[in-house]
Amino acid sequence: MNLIWLVVGVVLLYLGGEGLVRGAVAIGRRFEVSPIVIGLTIVSVGTSSPELSATLAGVFQGAPAISFGNVVGSNVANLGLVLGLTALIWPLDVAARFIRREIPFMLGVSAAMFLLIRDDSIGRIEGTILLLGLVLYLRSLFTDKEGPEVEAEFERAYGEGQKSVWGAVLAVAVGIALLVIGAHVLIKGAVGLARSLGVSERVIGLTMVAFGTSLPELASSVAAAIRHEGDLVLGNLIGSNIFNILFILGTTAVIRPIPVESATVWVDLVVMMGVSILTWLLLRSGHRLARIEGSLLLASYLAYLIYLFV
Repeated sequence: MNLIWLVVGVVLLYLGGEGLVRGAVAIGRRFEVSPIVIGLTIVSVGTSSPELSATLAGVFQGAPAISFGNVVGSNVANLGLVLGLTALIWPLDVAARFIRREIPFMLGVSAAMFLLIRDDSIGRIEGTILLLGLVLYLRSLFTDKEGPEVEAEFERAYGEGQKSVWGAVLAVAVGIALLVIGAHVLIKGAVGLARSLGVSERVIGLTMVAFGTSLPELASSVAAAIRHEGDLVLGNLIGSNIFNILFILGTTAVIRPIPVESATVWVDLVVMMGVSILTWLLLRSGHRLARIEGSLLLASYLAYLIYLFV
């Protein structure tokens, strides 16, 4: 039954995230928001909404290890699993200037995690600082402009499939409802599964829960890779990693402080930082993420899974 709850929760989170993204994008296009801003804000927030729902549910249901592990595990999965698998499907050409700007920002935010957990908790003050960082990040997105080729790429992805405002609002409302229900069911199944298998809640959060909440990123990235839109893939994944830390941890910590066992999760943060640096180095070597480089990212993720379970 725990496994069934886990699967049902993942499905509900996926459907909820999809509904929220589609509805929010339609609303943004209705009010003529730039497609780049939509891609790096609305879509990143929408695809991160399962992580937010699961993280909040974990904290309120007394499973903070799952909550924190979900955020860290999702960031590792986004780059190691999703980006690696996407590059295997189709090598990614990356030419946008904003990618080179976003990656250093992601590295800085990831490094800040080591400071956040120094006292074994992420409190309301730290959460407020993270949310202020999110405001600064959003401000930079709204003020900087990209070239016409990148605008066209985002327009192709998010300028189609218009719907009425009321239909979009309904999609957002249904998506949020599915996210709330799915998160509750997912955490219920994850905690029960961890206890029945004798696996720590931290490992369940870093693997099963993180994989389930990363499904929207995986789906949208594979679709963008098939359309040969490398900037869109990187923008979605890197934006999602930034939002996972600034928005999800920040919001959750402000609502309720998150207890963290720093001695235990330190190695997970090192892995998250290592995969982030590896991604940066691979992209710095050229404006293309080839299949061999995607294989390297995927291998690093699989090695991390083996470490966690063995």
